[in-house]
Amino acid sequence: MQVYVELAVVENFCMDFTLLYCAKLVCKNRASVFRVVAASALGACVAVVFPLFRLGAIWSVAVKILSGLIICFLAGKYNSFKAYVKMTAVFMGFTALLGGALIGVFSLAGLDFQNGAGFILSSVPVGIPLFGALLTVIFARKIAAKLKKVGKTTVKCKIFSGGKSVELSGFFDSGNKVYYSGQPVSVIPLTAALKLVDALGIKEAVKIHTVAGSKKLKIFTADKVEIYGGEKCETVKNVKIGISPTACGAVLHPDLMEE
Repeated sequence: MQVYVELAVVENFCMDFTLLYCAKLVCKNRASVFRVVAASALGACVAVVFPLFRLGAIWSVAVKILSGLIICFLAGKYNSFKAYVKMTAVFMGFTALLGGALIGVFSLAGLDFQNGAGFILSSVPVGIPLFGALLTVIFARKIAAKLKKVGKTTVKCKIFSGGKSVELSGFFDSGNKVYYSGQPVSVIPLTAALKLVDALGIKEAVKIHTVAGSKKLKIFTADKVEIYGGEKCETVKNVKIGISPTACGAVLHPDLMEE
């Protein structure tokens, strides 16, 4: 089967990007898309050059695994080795599942395929439509987030810190993208914070960006937060809390319940 280098590069880039981005979504990794693009470009180059060396079976497997480890390292943003292992395992799992599925489909359909560069190279450029489908999903998610009206469903919450507590009304804000040390940051008013901690003595701060510009937001770590929705109560421990003089209530981070 004749494989054009340009098509092979594009197909492998699309396949790498699709698998890495899906792994990033599953693991809730907060790395930028640019990191995924760079890792996918490297993976595509390795996939195209790799067959030229004609390595033995054992070395071929070793190189494929090593390249997978490297591109996963480049594609993600990790706070611990465990997080890296998790995303790498998910990426490898998706790669194995997709590769097996494609071989099965091609065999049933009578299409030619070649398992050469760590991915399927065939007369049908599978990676390209998968990439297009992924872009459609990403675009749809962005539109859905815009139409969600920022997810302002009012809830009651109780914040505990150093033996003190304060009860507030608030909402989960899907527009809140603030993180500190890899953890989501919720925001409460200064008046509520003063009942829990000496806000003026807090040294930790995170930089946030708003329509009015950038500013520093002082934060502290609450012992736990209890969130009440009807008769149900959810408890989250070690929650990062930002202090805002302008907040009217608790602005809870949308990823808080994932912690």
